Amino acid sequence: MSDAVNVLVIGAGAVGALFGSALATQGARVSVVCRSDYDVVSREGYAIRSELFGDHRFRPHRVYRDVSECTESPDYVLLAVKVLPNIDRIALLRPVVGANTAIVLIENGIDIEAEIAAAFPHNELLSSLAFVGVGRAGPGEINHQTLGSLTMGAYPSGITDAARKLAALFEAGKVPCKLTDNVVSARWQKAVWNAPFNPISIAGGGLDTASMLRTAEDRAFIRQAMTEVCAVAAADGHPQSPKLVDSMIATTQKMPAYKTSMALDFENGRPMEIEAILGNVVRAARRFQVATPALDAIYALAKMVEGARQTR
Repeated sequence: MSDAVNVLVIGAGAVGALFGSALATQGARVSVVCRSDYDVVSREGYAIRSELFGDHRFRPHRVYRDVSECTESPDYVLLAVKVLPNIDRIALLRPVVGANTAIVLIENGIDIEAEIAAAFPHNELLSSLAFVGVGRAGPGEINHQTLGSLTMGAYPSGITDAARKLAALFEAGKVPCKLTDNVVSARWQKAVWNAPFNPISIAGGGLDTASMLRTAEDRAFIRQAMTEVCAVAAADGHPQSPKLVDSMIATTQKMPAYKTSMALDFENGRPMEIEAILGNVVRAARRFQVATPALDAIYALAKMVEGARQTR
C-alpha cells in the first residue's frame, strides 16, 4: 500500500463520505475529518445505502476530529465543507497542505476558488462540481438517492495530470467524472439551476422541485430567474447554450420530486449557502451592470428567511 494514493476528506458529511468511499474501493488511503459524527465513524465507519454503489460500509484509513490532528500531507485534500461566511476554509487547509498536495474543492457556488488559489499559489487547485442526491440519515449513516457524478477541472483553466489521475480513480469507483478545461464556465452552468431553485425552495418553506414547477406561472418565474443567471454568466465571459434553461426545466420535471440541498438545510436548522449559491451571482450582476430583478427578489426573500430564523 506504500504507493497508494493518500487522500484526506475535510468535511466528511454525506457528499464527502460518499465520494471518499468510492476512492477507497480503488485502494486509495482515504482519511476523514468529521466532527459531529466522530464517535460513530471512528468506531464503525460509515453505513452507506446506495443503489449506484451498493449498500456498504466505508471504514476510513484514519478518522480525525480536527484537521490539526493530521500529521502528514496527503496527495489530495478534498474540501467538502459548505461555503459559508463563518467557515475559514484557508484555516482548515493550512495544517495539511504540503508542497505536493493537490487541493480539490467539492463545493457549491461561483467565485469560490480565488481566495484558495491566492492562499496556496504553488499548489494545484482542482475545482469540482457534484451532481448527486445524497443526505445524512443519522450519525455515520449516508443515504444516496440519485445521480452521483462529478465535473472537474484545474482552476482557473486546464486539465492536469493530477486531475486525470483522480478522475480515473473516481471512474473506476463507479463515479462518472467529466474533466473540463473551463471549470468556471461549468460552475456558471450549474448556477443556472442552483441559483433560482435552491433559494426559492426555502422562500416557500421547503418546497420540492415539483411544487416549484407546478403551474405555467411557476415555470415562467423560474425561467426568468434562470435566464438572468445566463445573462450574468455571459457578461462574465461564460455564455451558456440558448437551450440550457428549457433543457434543465424539462429534465427537472421528468425526475421524481425532490428537495434541494438548501431546503434540507432549512428544514434541519442547518446553515444555508445563500451567499455562495445566489449572493455571488447577484454581486456579479451588479459588477457587470446586468439587470436581475427576479434574482434580486429571490435573494432578498432568502435573506429574510435566514434572518428570521437567526432571531428566533
